[in-house]
Amino acid sequence: MLKKSRGRGDEQVESDWRHGECFVVKAKENGVQVIGLTRGQDTKFHHTEKLDKGEVMIAQFTDHTSAVKVRGKAIVMTRHGVIDTEE
Repeated sequence: MLKKSRGRGDEQVESDWRHGECFVVKAKENGVQVIGLTRGQDTKFHHTEKLDKGEVMIAQFTDHTSAVKVRGKAIVMTRHGVIDTEE
């Protein structure tokens, strides 16, 4: 856990990390897509990242992101375990 420090918006950073679930996506091939989906009444795509083989993305769930879709061969690591897409 991050230590709370004073000033310059650090309290907001700590709050975001404490409340946002972090996850890691490691691409096993070129062109893996990580797609963020919104919260609310209508689920919509709001952000897409494309990863090449060996690239790692560290991300977290936020007030805007409630789900993530991974397309392609990748390893997804969360506090709940490791998932291999096995495509």
